[in-house]
Formats: sequence, C-alpha cells, structure tokens
Amino acid sequence: MIKFFFLLPILMCLIWWKYLDSKGFSVKEGLKGFSYILIFNSAIIGFFIMMIFITS
Repeated sequence: MIKFFFLLPILMCLIWWKYLDSKGFSVKEGLKGFSYILIFNSAIIGFFIMMIFITS
C-alpha cells in the first residue's frame, strides 16, 4: 500500500487544477492551493510512514 502514497497528491492536484480551469483561474493564481495540497499530503504520508515503523 505504501507504494501508492505518491498518487494522493497527484490526484488532489489534478482535481484542484480542474477546479481552477472550470472557474477561469490560471495555474499561477492557484499556486497557494497547490502548496497547501502538497503540505497536507506530506503530513499525511509522514504520519502513515511513522505508523508503519512504530507498529512493525
């Protein structure tokens, strides 16, 4: 399952990009959202990796 963790930020960024595109915003205007997505996913992935090492 850990090998699929990289898909989460990619999927969320694609959804954000499609949202920006549908509302008429440029990617440059949505950079703050992309950074929030990457920070959020880094925290989630870090937590899951830590739990794997603690419980194994």
